[in-house]
Amino acid sequence: MIRVIAFVAAGALLGAAVGYFGSCRSGTCPLTSTWWGGAVYGALMGLMIGKTT
Repeated sequence: MIRVIAFVAAGALLGAAVGYFGSCRSGTCPLTSTWWGGAVYGALMGLMIGKTT
C-alpha cells in the first residue's frame, strides 16, 4: 500500500511540474494548461503504474 501511495505522490509531483512549466498557455491542452490538471493526470498514471508493480 505504501508503494502505491509513493507512486501516486511522485506522479502528482511530476505532473504538476509538467503542468506548471509546460508550454501550452492557451488552455486547450489538458495536461499542460494548469498545474493541477497535470497533477491529477500524473497521480492517475502513478496509481496505474503502482498497482501493476
